Amino acid sequence: MAKIYLFRHTESQDNVDNLFSGRRDPDLTEKGIDEAREIKHKLKKIEITKAYCAPNLRTKKTLEIVLEGHINLEVIADPRLLERDYGDLTGKNKSQIEKLYPKEYPQWHRGFDTPPPNGESIKDVQKRVMEFLNEMIINLYQNDVVVICASANSLRPIRAYFEKMTDIQMASSEHESGRIYEYES
Repeated sequence: MAKIYLFRHTESQDNVDNLFSGRRDPDLTEKGIDEAREIKHKLKKIEITKAYCAPNLRTKKTLEIVLEGHINLEVIADPRLLERDYGDLTGKNKSQIEKLYPKEYPQWHRGFDTPPPNGESIKDVQKRVMEFLNEMIINLYQNDVVVICASANSLRPIRAYFEKMTDIQMASSEHESGRIYEYES
């Protein structure tokens, strides 16, 4: 059986500022760097064979820290793992948007098939992430040990696949910074 370790990028400045990051590219905070080091410590004895992340700074930097000491390991930055595109909400404060649009906010934020204005729905994200996941699973060897670092919305479909979540459960699931999800395939 192959093993898959899944974790969210660690704290970014947009997380601290409560912003819809989406396709923005904020760096990690000092706390985020420390959180990545904690993940590194938890995975230090694991012989990782494959590593994937989204091609943005916060996921690449988190994974770079986690993989320190792993030699000759290629990291594949796959655009299908990018965070959800929040469209017109990108860079805006979540609390302010919730106050301005109290009726629409729950659907824009955690609704499954309702995209924010000019953005992606979680259903849209699920489609592209599942293309990645299906391709990755097909190419797994029996003893592979895979790590995947992505943003919360990109992790939702992967967790839903392994944990047998409904679309509603997936859309409302949360991901703790620093938590590692472990699966077998």
